[in-house]
Amino acid sequence: MRMFVRLVAASTASAAALLAFAIPAFAHVRVTTDNTARGGYATLEFSVPNESATKALTTGLTVQLPDVGSASTELLPGWTSTLDRDAAKGTVRSVTWKAAAGNGIGPDQFALFRVRVKLPDTESVSFPATQTYADGQVVRWDQQAQPGGAEPEHPAPVLDLTQGQANHDGHSAHAPQVSAVHESGTGAAHADKTARWFGGIGLILGAVALVLAVTNRRRQQ
Repeated sequence: MRMFVRLVAASTASAAALLAFAIPAFAHVRVTTDNTARGGYATLEFSVPNESATKALTTGLTVQLPDVGSASTELLPGWTSTLDRDAAKGTVRSVTWKAAAGNGIGPDQFALFRVRVKLPDTESVSFPATQTYADGQVVRWDQQAQPGGAEPEHPAPVLDLTQGQANHDGHSAHAPQVSAVHESGTGAAHADKTARWFGGIGLILGAVALVLAVTNRRRQQ
């Protein structure tokens, strides 16, 4: 009985370790939007986590834009934003957010950065991002999906766009107003299923181990 309990306990620990391994797959810079219609106006929301091994604050974020004709940023307390404009083309090439002194994204935290743009008339659009930490570390989220659908270590945020004519308010007359995000390959979806699967196994095995331990103790008494 003791051997079986130890085996169950070991299995539970293994499941917990695998769950912990699966969770980091979500810690990427990702983008969602309220409108996916090509050529329409949309509010892009970039979710930025802190992944610093040294617990340094995230103090800067630059997102490359596909030479959009219009862009405006949302007021974010503790941060300043700057648009890099191409005066000759009349377009916006990128947007940069910088944290005020003593401010930033701390360990185990994330922040949301929003910018409203006019989307291009393409099937998908990539937004390579550069994340800067207070200790000087720079992480570039600019890798494209690899052959076979595997997700790279630092994938660029990507949106899949839909067909639809935008009205004067910048909303699609045909596309539903839903949040949309493109994952590089199927890595994120698989990570979600894997995390839930191992989490469920860990809970079940833990409960079984507890019941067996109590039963064994009662028999010994």
